[in-house]
Amino acid sequence: MSLLDDISSAVQRGKKKEVTPLVQQALDEGIDPVEILNEGLVPAMSVIGDKFSAGEVFVPEMLVAARAMSAGTELLKPYLVESGNEPVGKAVIGTVQGDMHDIGKNLVRMMIESKGFEIDDLGVDVAPETFVSYLQEHEDTDLVCCSALLTTTMPSIEATIDAIEEAGLRDKVKIMVGGAPVTQDYADKIGADAYTPDAGAAANRALELVS
Repeated sequence: MSLLDDISSAVQRGKKKEVTPLVQQALDEGIDPVEILNEGLVPAMSVIGDKFSAGEVFVPEMLVAARAMSAGTELLKPYLVESGNEPVGKAVIGTVQGDMHDIGKNLVRMMIESKGFEIDDLGVDVAPETFVSYLQEHEDTDLVCCSALLTTTMPSIEATIDAIEEAGLRDKVKIMVGGAPVTQDYADKIGADAYTPDAGAAANRALELVS
């Protein structure tokens, strides 16, 4: 097995303590940081994302794999910046106002980041105006991701989209929505650009939206 395969395997098994030294070893051996990312780390999360969608692994396995991947990407970040590796897009994510859930949001953030996005996380209980101010300050944002885990907080997604529209920013970004109670019908009704049922699908859709 090659070193990149070892990295991929360690990420898939969620072995954060193995990933960091393996990535460091790859760097020490002169392997291109972009290659380590695209052939070691990213494919591992694609495998986990597919398994998650197929019901072969569950949220805990996804989380440990995503954390292991994050450990690897943190180590690579300075090298990727040096090599002028531009992100594929810029995104912002948050759980909407009134909702304190963050596991799903964190998974989506890590999966989207694994596709080469630069992504800022606004956290939980994010007011519509907070999304708006963020977009006003970061005009190069391509994608807004809103999450709601309760039927009672779903209206906050619509309020967020309305606020972005009222601020005259709607045509500048794509809006992706998700969370346990959210459906494609609801996404269509409130004018979102995309809905995905899980984190793996969200990452793939994010790429489609900016390409």
